[in-house]
Amino acid sequence: MFHDRTEAGKLLAERLQAFEGQDALVIGLPRGGVPVAYEVAHALNAPLDILQVRKLGAPGQPELAAAAVAEGNPPHLVRNQKVVTFFNISDAYLESTAADMLRAMAKRRLEMGAGDGPLNVRDRVVILVDDGIATGATVKAAIEAIRAGGAKRICLAVPVAPPEVVLEMRRLVDDVICLETPEYFRAVGAHYRIFDQVSTAEVADILASYRAN
Repeated sequence: MFHDRTEAGKLLAERLQAFEGQDALVIGLPRGGVPVAYEVAHALNAPLDILQVRKLGAPGQPELAAAAVAEGNPPHLVRNQKVVTFFNISDAYLESTAADMLRAMAKRRLEMGAGDGPLNVRDRVVILVDDGIATGATVKAAIEAIRAGGAKRICLAVPVAPPEVVLEMRRLVDDVICLETPEYFRAVGAHYRIFDQVSTAEVADILASYRAN
């Protein structure tokens, strides 16, 4: 159990000290992953950036993920092939919906003061940080986008995740650091005493504060 995202980030940073001096880039998944990533980047004296990922709902069922799209260089679309096949979802629908979401992401990135687009990850060591993982769909899209961008090494760092998800993630990245893997995992927020929603304005403040220091 973590007190809040700040404490979780500091504890995570202690496990990531081996990356200090490796010119690592720390990427937080907005919005909840950004306060955690801030502590990691601060401890490693590393650049801090964000990577937005959005779920694409099936037609008429917005809560059912047919795919996920991640901004990046280039952006990356990850299909949930079982859902796509079952609902006979066309590539045209997925690509059109993804394009709309990427435009919204670009606007939100500016609102967060995060620049025109994600930093270049080519040939970089990337530490991808979130406040926890439940199913892993969002994180998978982020990993694929970073891999497609040419990162030479990817470390996924999270405070908490189910053990079976951690095993799956180990097949997708070079390193996984996860502080807690509870057998009876309910939701990410259940493993924090304070788990308030992080606003776009708070992300903007965090990024501005980090760059100022």
